[in-house]
Amino acid sequence: MLDFTFFSPTRFFFGKGMENRAGEAAAAIGSKKVLLHSGGGSAERSGLLARVRQSLAEAGIEYVELAGVVPNPELDLVYTGIELARAENVDLILSAGGGSAADSAKAIAAGVPYDGDVWDFYIGKAQPAKVLPIATIITLAATGSEGSNSSVITKRMGDTVHKRGLNSDLIRPTFSILNPELTYTLPDYQLAAGATDMIVHVLERYITNTADVDLTDRLAEALMQSVMIAAPQALADHEDYASHATLLWAGNLAHNNTVGVGREHDWSSHQIEHEISAYYGATHGAGLAVLVPAFMTYTLSTNVTRYVQFATRVMGVPNDPGHPEAVAREGVRRFRSFLDSLGMPDNLRAFGVKEEDIPGLARGVRRTNGEFVGFFQPLRQE
Repeated sequence: MLDFTFFSPTRFFFGKGMENRAGEAAAAIGSKKVLLHSGGGSAERSGLLARVRQSLAEAGIEYVELAGVVPNPELDLVYTGIELARAENVDLILSAGGGSAADSAKAIAAGVPYDGDVWDFYIGKAQPAKVLPIATIITLAATGSEGSNSSVITKRMGDTVHKRGLNSDLIRPTFSILNPELTYTLPDYQLAAGATDMIVHVLERYITNTADVDLTDRLAEALMQSVMIAAPQALADHEDYASHATLLWAGNLAHNNTVGVGREHDWSSHQIEHEISAYYGATHGAGLAVLVPAFMTYTLSTNVTRYVQFATRVMGVPNDPGHPEAVAREGVRRFRSFLDSLGMPDNLRAFGVKEEDIPGLARGVRRTNGEFVGFFQPLRQE
């Protein structure tokens, strides 16, 4: 196990009707004026935004609003939010929606006190020294943005698209509100893509060459199995509170680094998928559903023991010590079959990717270290 520091400051309000406590939670941290940030759309139609506005008003908290967040949130709206937050002198950025709204809120919170271009944080030119407090109300179990130190933003410049991430403990939310009932109306595809995303958040930490991490291995394995049980149940019954609650809390645990401490992470699949979603608008979890089984197959010989452990402990493959590679491959096959059962795509053509596009996409992938991507088996351009 490697040395580590672990920081998770977020206060969670979990359960039915918790969005009605938004004002109380904001007042408790001394907030006087909030920027309420959302996509609008479903959050408005469902009555969620109306309930949040009422809660803020009852707590005596002023608010201004900025809607328009889209999947794969974009830098232009972040710039608008930064200008609005400064002009209105807000002291809290509160997102209402899925991970995209939360990621955009984090970018705004980082940009308000910064004298330079907030994009500096996403290209590694600078790190935030100070941010406005952030809070989230989550309507989609997927990204774990409600408790993570991560934000991903897309920048468009003509025909060029860049999707980049910021990691900083300063952008972990101060509080997050999670009501499983707010996830009931998700389309099947979004629910399935969200479940896939959280499993892959675990796998990016679990597929490692770091030794002596049995405790976090077993936590990760239990988390993945819980998602694999709950996702089909939630798809079968969109008002089954237990399965939706499991998925909503699992999304946080998958990405707040509880299962990632003391080990080297990979993240090559995420970096590659960012190019797919940036250029083709692919739902992030769906893109990962295509890429991760391929990555696992390609890197299987790097550490076959790690994949045997995944196969036997997570996917229920009987162990055969004499044929470890066969066991490992069966584990990947069963994982691919599980994703198929959720209705996830299994090839890049599903997003409109053409074979001739692939070299350009590969060139655009953000490198982890010079020419390489990832750590488990560092990948080159070819």
